[in-house]
Amino acid sequence: MSVRRIVPDIKSKQLASSQQFYVDVLGLELAMDMGVIMTLVSPTNPTAQVSLMRDDESSAILPQMSIEVTDVDDVHARALSRGFKVVYPLTNEPWGVRRFFVTDPNGIIINVMCHIGGSESH
Repeated sequence: MSVRRIVPDIKSKQLASSQQFYVDVLGLELAMDMGVIMTLVSPTNPTAQVSLMRDDESSAILPQMSIEVTDVDDVHARALSRGFKVVYPLTNEPWGVRRFFVTDPNGIIINVMCHIGGSESH
């Protein structure tokens, strides 16, 4: 198992303004927009990324960081065996990722994920 990328997940009540900042000021490009989450990437380093998540104060659990790994099942098993709290179960999502959320010792919610059916990174 290896880590492929680590992406900060920023909660935003102002997605359009946040996107504009990261694009216009820092030069990132929009790579994915699912309405509630968008990922912005460096045009020269595709693993340098920031995700912006709509924060509408709903009861949804929002992670603060995403870590893409090559074997999410292995990481899930290790997290459980060491007693870490899984706050979103291991799930195959309809948009092509397998993921779970785990809380680290600091209370940070981590989205641990991998892409299903391939090794491409988004």
